[in-house]
Amino acid sequence: MGTIVPRVLNYALLTPFYTRVLGLGEYGVVTEIYAYMAILLILLTYGMETAYFRFATKDKNNKGVIFSSALTSLLITSVSFIIIVLAFSTNFATLLQYSGNREYIIMFSLIVGIDAVSALPFARLRIENRVFKFATIKIINVLVIVGVAISFLLFIPEYLKNKPGSVLNNIYSEEIGVGYVFIANLCGSVVSLILLIPDFVRDKYSFSVSILKKMLNYSIPLLFAGLAGIIIDNFDKASLKFLLPGKDTAIEQLGIYGANYKIAVLMAIFIQMFRYAAEPFFFSKANDSRAPKLYAGIMNYFLLFCLLIFLFININLDIFKHLIPYNYWDGLNVIPVLLGAFVMFGIFVNLSVWYKLNDITKYAALLASIGAIITIMVNVIFVPHYGYKASAWAHLLSYLIMTVVSYYLGRKIYKVPYMVKKALIYIFVSLVIFLSFSNWVFSSMLIKLITGNIILIVFTVFIYFREVKNKLGEFEK
Repeated sequence: MGTIVPRVLNYALLTPFYTRVLGLGEYGVVTEIYAYMAILLILLTYGMETAYFRFATKDKNNKGVIFSSALTSLLITSVSFIIIVLAFSTNFATLLQYSGNREYIIMFSLIVGIDAVSALPFARLRIENRVFKFATIKIINVLVIVGVAISFLLFIPEYLKNKPGSVLNNIYSEEIGVGYVFIANLCGSVVSLILLIPDFVRDKYSFSVSILKKMLNYSIPLLFAGLAGIIIDNFDKASLKFLLPGKDTAIEQLGIYGANYKIAVLMAIFIQMFRYAAEPFFFSKANDSRAPKLYAGIMNYFLLFCLLIFLFININLDIFKHLIPYNYWDGLNVIPVLLGAFVMFGIFVNLSVWYKLNDITKYAALLASIGAIITIMVNVIFVPHYGYKASAWAHLLSYLIMTVVSYYLGRKIYKVPYMVKKALIYIFVSLVIFLSFSNWVFSSMLIKLITGNIILIVFTVFIYFREVKNKLGEFEK
């Protein structure tokens, strides 16, 4: 809940708002800049969150030293990054074709630097199960972002129309425009950092070069894995402007793709919620003899939830599409493909237990690199001909291949009795339901929604009675 509530708040409040107050091109700018932010955040955290989980779990007597050592490393790299970007902001702005908006580059560098440093105390809150504080700070972060964004993009401009002589003219400039999106995010990041100060300083500072070296040896492969993974997620949004034909409309096409991608992100929110809870849990059960069977059971139920979400969104797409304005609806056909890609990603996250528990994170880099290469190739080859639809299929293809390769490698190193046949049957049935429903012709939208949701309820009831006989930890082989 500490993960899903703030993300749903962010999603439910900002996606409809931004897509309505910003033009297609402006929303394209937001989509592109946030893609760069995601890539840079992976670079600046370089797997330290997962390394902290691993080492703090293994060596509970030195948690304070482990935290201080990791934090020192993150502070040095983040501050260095901010200084470099500030010094060469004009050059970076020109490179990214934002020569007239150098402030975008400055703001997103500050956001990324602050968020990278904040990642470690957030990780500590997770491993200590301090759910209330974690959730509170995350929710406050979202509320600050929403409050600042709505104030400067809606309330203040409307107020100044009626009272142009107001003192608010001193803090508002119409020329900043989409820049207020990044200002809002920066405010949220700063507030989160301030609220986390007690967790930065509660331990006596103690730095260990040897511990940091061990953590870096563990985390650096995760950096490459994370970087490759973020390329899979964001290469399309960062490159569409350069790959799409028609430079005049490319940024608008990016805006359409980014808005529809946000609808599919509902699945990603669930997966992220699961991932935040699962990583510490997987490590805590590593020495349990029943762990492999437990992991298999978790995979089974996780997949079922993903498939139900996949069907629910697709069946009710005529409702979900109203999260974005009608001028973005040309991109609705990518949503089922992206949802399928996220299902594959969720399966891959579950499978990753075999290399994380055995400290062979080099395989994470290998698998993610395979996916990144596929992503780049599909986008570069097919986007100029098929547009952003090719980007959606690139997601699905890359995650599918990564999942298959990870499964077969994992069987040789850490055997988990996954219920593959059952999983394939459920996936097949879900696809049959989706394709049949998509090709039926209904006399009205109401009948379509009623029919689709009745089918979904029947499928859910079938799953319940099929699975309720199994107790967690006593799964079929």
